[in-house]
Amino acid sequence: MGFLKTRGIVVKEVSTGEADKIITIFTRSQGRISAHSKGGKRPRSKLAAGSQILSYSEFVLYSGKDMYSVNSCDVIEPFYEIRNDMVKLTYAAHFMDIVLELIQENQPSPRLLKLLLNTLHMLAKTKKQSELISCIFELRAISIAGYAPYVNSCMNCGNGPENNYSFSFIKCGFLCDREKCSGQDRSSILLSPGASRAIQHITYAPMEELFIFGLSPDVLEELGRVTRRYLRERLERDFTKLDFLKSI
Repeated sequence: MGFLKTRGIVVKEVSTGEADKIITIFTRSQGRISAHSKGGKRPRSKLAAGSQILSYSEFVLYSGKDMYSVNSCDVIEPFYEIRNDMVKLTYAAHFMDIVLELIQENQPSPRLLKLLLNTLHMLAKTKKQSELISCIFELRAISIAGYAPYVNSCMNCGNGPENNYSFSFIKCGFLCDREKCSGQDRSSILLSPGASRAIQHITYAPMEELFIFGLSPDVLEELGRVTRRYLRERLERDFTKLDFLKSI
């Protein structure tokens, strides 16, 4: 038992009774932590602001017998711009869904946490397309988790393409357009040059340069088909939060 001081972002909350909640925090020092926020649902509670999903805060947590409890939390970034926009909030929920699939207790992932915070900043503070921000997050997050596709050259022959690359979901990377390579892979889909370059950039670019590019609507749609399918097949589950956007 004792106290833990750490920074983290609330990625999930579950109500427990009229006033309390259990929050899941993606922390810088400990990875995933579940904590009891006593009175966190009360608007006037000192824990209310920091116990909300999306709040990035400095937490003081008390380690009890069964789980942590929130002793105090000072909000660093509430991401209000996301909370007040239904489309952005839906994308943020999608990001949280992915993060919850990737993080573990007592396994810090500072690169993934930095990616999440940078992604939410781009969503909240800039006019960059939310769909492009989402594609970037999806592919980079799963790459950080150990599922980075091989996109330097053709996985089969090691050469560049005569025209365009294809993306193989079986081999998890690029195949050139020669018959012996992409022609033999039924899972592969042909990519435009713009989509190929975007996938390479997202996979390998330094974090500070990750979001510096834009795409035409057609190439963005193509990129989204690749990142969503790759995410689904690598993690073996559907991510359905964005389905809500089809109804509005």
